[in-house]
Amino acid sequence: MSNLKHSALGLTDEQVLDMYRYMLLARKIDERMWLLNRAGKIPFVISCQGQEAIQVGAAFALDREQDWLCPYYRDLGMVLVFGQTARDQMLSAFAKKEDPNSAGRQMPGHYGDKRFRILTGSSPVTTQVLHAVGIAYAAKLEKKNHVVLTSCGEGSSNQGDWHEACNFAGVHNLPVIFMVENNKYAISVPLNKQLAGGDVSKRAQGYGFPGVKVDGNNPLEVYQAVKTAVERARRGEGPTLIEAVSYRLVPHSSDDDDRSYRTREEVEEARKNDSLIIFRNYLVEEGLLTEQKEKEISGQIAKEVDEATEYAEQAPYPDPEDTYTHVYA
Repeated sequence: MSNLKHSALGLTDEQVLDMYRYMLLARKIDERMWLLNRAGKIPFVISCQGQEAIQVGAAFALDREQDWLCPYYRDLGMVLVFGQTARDQMLSAFAKKEDPNSAGRQMPGHYGDKRFRILTGSSPVTTQVLHAVGIAYAAKLEKKNHVVLTSCGEGSSNQGDWHEACNFAGVHNLPVIFMVENNKYAISVPLNKQLAGGDVSKRAQGYGFPGVKVDGNNPLEVYQAVKTAVERARRGEGPTLIEAVSYRLVPHSSDDDDRSYRTREEVEEARKNDSLIIFRNYLVEEGLLTEQKEKEISGQIAKEVDEATEYAEQAPYPDPEDTYTHVYA
């Protein structure tokens, strides 16, 4: 990791251990979902693996009592920090009645939870970015103090919705943070075929607000960038674009074969920079993660994931007549 120390950022030892805990929890839930999918128990997985540092670092920089999230389908780490649980994720994966996101209606990864100000996501990508700007505009009109963080993949930053949202936010100087999780592939399309300039962050200049590029494998670097953006937004100084660069360590989804567009060598090379390994090593070097502590954290998480899986597998499905709830025509 770079020379950034958590204490210099105002983070306590307990907070950075918590960051690690959330990153590991997200990874373990995700790995379990792949196993359940391959065993034919759940139909679909869309993964956060490789991007946990971005999600957890960003969420830690927000105020979990008042700020809003408009996440995208990979943001498991982010929604866990904001309050969702392993059980919530499994209920969603098994499409059960108690799924807090949509009562089993939506595909997994379509987060939405009014308890935690997480806006409901939908399947067309990038739509959440416009909604985030709407929530930020409401803050300005109602003189509220909340900041909105919306995230998407770098592929989404090439969509019309994204440009309209950034332009509107820039013009009206809104308290919104555009977080682009650049994992190098829009499904099978590599970065060099997506944007000629190479950097998503440089686009911010055209919208009249700052754009920064950070190492998405370093949660402390992401935390610092988002914290700065939050402070700017609360002072009434408007939006920030943050491009956090990482790598998607698994296929796009459980229906994708990534061997058709990238080599195994490339993926193995990326695994060496896995944020979980890098952050773990940092915590060990700082003397915070002892062998005993690591065992304790891993044990707690394993138990949590096991219990969540068991609960969700046995939980009731929605009643057939629920099909007609919230259907407008």
